[in-house]
Amino acid sequence: MYMWSLRHSHTHRHSGSGSVGCVHTLTLNPQPSGTGGALRIVFVAGPGRFVPGGAPFGSGDVGHVRGASLNLHEPGAVRALLDAASACGWVPGPGETRAVEVDGWALLEAAATGRDGGG
Repeated sequence: MYMWSLRHSHTHRHSGSGSVGCVHTLTLNPQPSGTGGALRIVFVAGPGRFVPGGAPFGSGDVGHVRGASLNLHEPGAVRALLDAASACGWVPGPGETRAVEVDGWALLEAAATGRDGGG
């Protein structure tokens, strides 16, 4: 079982443009406490990718402009991302306290396919 939370923040891009980009960080904490370190799935806005901070999209939406997308407030989407991370080798270790951070874009296609019942 996992407790999860979603955080929206902003970061300066390293492109030298000085522009600010949106970031969604989905954190999953294994329960009960002490059964493994947290998994942080991070989505950073970039070319061809959206991580909106408001209208017209939902606050938890992430996706490719012309492709897969998920709403990170939906339990099924969170479960699909957890399954995709597990398929890539992430396993919470008993007694592990360190959080593991993963690029959410590497998991998005598999999670969206799994969410849609195609995987």
